[in-house]
Amino acid sequence: MTQADLYDFMAKERLGVLGTVGPGGTPQSALVGIAVTPQLEIVFDTAKSSRKYPNLLAHPACTFVIGGWGTSEQTVQYEGAAEELKSPALGRRYQEIYFKAWPDGPARLSWPGIVYFVVRPTWIRYSDFDKNPQLIVEWHASNGGLATE
Repeated sequence: MTQADLYDFMAKERLGVLGTVGPGGTPQSALVGIAVTPQLEIVFDTAKSSRKYPNLLAHPACTFVIGGWGTSEQTVQYEGAAEELKSPALGRRYQEIYFKAWPDGPARLSWPGIVYFVVRPTWIRYSDFDKNPQLIVEWHASNGGLATE
């Protein structure tokens, strides 16, 4: 499996479960619409009134689980650091990627308090238990590579 293969799998998935750290260190999760860049970054929007927004500002470290819906046993476990997209140029670049995955996204630009985040990966594990033997591959930002377990 290559990084391009991992991107292909992640980019087909439109939803992910985001895990954040809430007040007092409590874990909190939310299902969010996602888009993925070829660099395996995850882009999503949210409202400032959501729980995830202050959580990510206080603790940018977050997690995602992607895939595994229905009968498939292919999933990605993902750890990374979130950054709110405040720069107009940076925001437009990532918004274009997000809007390709979510064509209704521009309609949400009028929502009060809508913001965008990009999450840059630090660790990713792809698991395919539909294969025999199963395939488990890890990606580490420290070495930028994939390794089969």
